[in-house]
Amino acid sequence: MSIENTKTSIQKWHHMLETRDMSILNELLAENVVFRSPVAYSPYPGKPVVTFILTNVVQIFENFRYHREFYTEDGLSVVLEFSANVGEKKLKGIDMIQFNEEGQIIDFEVMLRPKSGLEALAAKMGERFAKYQQA
Repeated sequence: MSIENTKTSIQKWHHMLETRDMSILNELLAENVVFRSPVAYSPYPGKPVVTFILTNVVQIFENFRYHREFYTEDGLSVVLEFSANVGEKKLKGIDMIQFNEEGQIIDFEVMLRPKSGLEALAAKMGERFAKYQQA
């Protein structure tokens, strides 16, 4: 049953990004979700901070596009390959997403290259994250 739930959640994920309706994150993210950033070693636990991160990254990325999807045999994990721009910097990356049996995201890890694209994203997110932490 989990592969069906995961595929339904991935369809919702793509719809969310196409429509920019980030309220969909509320149903997609488990309360105990963890985000693993390509910039920071320590993960970010909890739905509020993960919602903040994902919402802001979507705003920062330009020309964002997914290219390929890979599912694990158990259907609980997906890897999504993407490309985007941050200003003039081009980047390629993958989202490694793990789901629970209900189809909610419990772990979200991002890998990015090249370094120049990662640094551009880190600078923009750093500004926004500083304001978030002050609030």
